[in-house]
Amino acid sequence: MRTLVVVRSLKMGGMERVAVNLADAFAEAGHESHLLSFRRVERELSPSHPGVQQHHLNLRWRSRATLVGLLLEVLARWVLNPLLKRSLYLGTGIVGGWVFRQWLRGFERQYGRVDRIVFRGIGTFEQVWTFRDDRARYVLENILHVSRPSCRRRLMGRCLFQGRHLITVSRGVAESVSKAQTCWRFTPASLEVIPNPCPIADIRRAMREPEPDLPDEPYLVNVARLVPAKDQALLLRAYAESGVSMPLVLVGDGQERGALEALADELGIAKRVRFVGQRSNPYPWMHHARLFVLSSRFEGMGIVLFEALACDTPVLSVDCPGGIRDILKGDLEASIVPHSVEGLASGIREALEHAAPAIQEAWLDDFRPQTVAAAFMAAPGADDA
Repeated sequence: MRTLVVVRSLKMGGMERVAVNLADAFAEAGHESHLLSFRRVERELSPSHPGVQQHHLNLRWRSRATLVGLLLEVLARWVLNPLLKRSLYLGTGIVGGWVFRQWLRGFERQYGRVDRIVFRGIGTFEQVWTFRDDRARYVLENILHVSRPSCRRRLMGRCLFQGRHLITVSRGVAESVSKAQTCWRFTPASLEVIPNPCPIADIRRAMREPEPDLPDEPYLVNVARLVPAKDQALLLRAYAESGVSMPLVLVGDGQERGALEALADELGIAKRVRFVGQRSNPYPWMHHARLFVLSSRFEGMGIVLFEALACDTPVLSVDCPGGIRDILKGDLEASIVPHSVEGLASGIREALEHAAPAIQEAWLDDFRPQTVAAAFMAAPGADDA
């Protein structure tokens, strides 16, 4: 079958990496796999499977070139958005959906009809929200924060979710969508849970690549963007509270780096904490670590957890909303600690005091590429493609 994975960009991030992994998974399963991005960035992720064909559509430029798209974007940016925060997509997505439809027609004239179209992330499909097709699946990567009804949220629900085939990456995300349905008054065509694929073989090859900057001694590691949602501030406080002397390595970059470096200095742990920045290949850092620690406030799926497990590294995570319990289940439930400084500090001490159990291959079965690819092709509506 012919598949098309669509993503806003291929920057180095968790959601973007999963989009590439899914395109690889389709190719590995024997499908004709295509990957489309809407925006180019300086350092782009790329598929590992040679069968994946990459495409680029400069959606913003194409939309503006219609002049109607430029006018709607200006109106949305300077009139609508100040009145209704985060509503720019209402203007840009109108023509964006039409532009994507025209691009898809040209694509299908060249390659043939697409059987399954997969849009990854709200940031992707809000840019083309007027596009509708029963072959399309819309993947929600993170939980929806449902508090109280609002006009903005109801409008978003009607534009982005109403009547569409939605796929969530975990049961936690699916539960948040179910709550949002009632609060924001939308009804999807279907709602399925399909986890993110874990390219185990690729990860295990990458984790053995040379990395000259690795510490010479055992260390703890966290791999994530340095942003509030990942809450490395909690990790630093818990690390200081734990009293362990083993170094802590933070792999990633982001807006919080300066504040986190200042916090490490304030806590008196700056000499034991290494900020190594964003790495195109984080897997050697995971593989050589004594323990991987997750401190997020919420996680749609928590892909770094099964990536660390694939690297044969024990994991520890705070209990947070989202999908970590889809990964840390059964014997791995012992790897979940209370979401507090004291709980995480205690968990770090105990994890380092006791030998970790051997990683079992069965823990990764739900996330194998072939399993995930088959689930996407069997999702509701497959017969209409």
